[in-house]
Amino acid sequence: MSEPDRAEDSSAEPLDARRLRRAVLVVAGLNFGYFFVEFSVALVAGSIALLADSVDFLEDTAVNLLIFIALGWPLARRAMVGKGMALIILGPAALAGIEAIRRFSDPVAPEVVPLVLASLGAIVVNGASAWLLASVRHHGGSLSRAAFLSARNDVLVNLAIITMGVVTVWTGSGWPDLLLGCFIIALAFHAAYEVWEVSEEERLAAKALAGEDLD
Repeated sequence: MSEPDRAEDSSAEPLDARRLRRAVLVVAGLNFGYFFVEFSVALVAGSIALLADSVDFLEDTAVNLLIFIALGWPLARRAMVGKGMALIILGPAALAGIEAIRRFSDPVAPEVVPLVLASLGAIVVNGASAWLLASVRHHGGSLSRAAFLSARNDVLVNLAIITMGVVTVWTGSGWPDLLLGCFIIALAFHAAYEVWEVSEEERLAAKALAGEDLD
């Protein structure tokens, strides 16, 4: 191997594909299974915030499966998929926004006990997912970062849902549920922005490696 080749290999960050594939598959399975649990509870409890969070479990399933598929692709293609991930993250935000608008004229307080129990279970699932992805989030660029950010933000959302349940008991109002929908939207936009920024850095890095002019 020539000196330039050695220099290039030493500067490149190794991609532990096997470890990352295993992590994202486990996380995808956890999220897909808990979607059915939280979706059912959301319908019974009548909670917009919990319904949006249940759909988010499907989003996380899709993100992690796409990561599994895209591993091993060239840097430029990974950057393109990373931007797709950023758009996928916005899905639950759109759902929460639609539901919030639909019920804005007549907010109904959700049932608190099933809401809190489902959120505690979601914290366990999302916390485990974030823990599994934390050690591999730097090995897949924007792909693994998308999955880690989503799992991390989901824990914050679940804590917010529990807090909202306490406020609902105190006020008897459906407004906390609607306001939490806005919180979910804000988190989704922030996560999507971060993933988009990382994927843009990968796109520029791919162009630099190809000797193209950076725009």
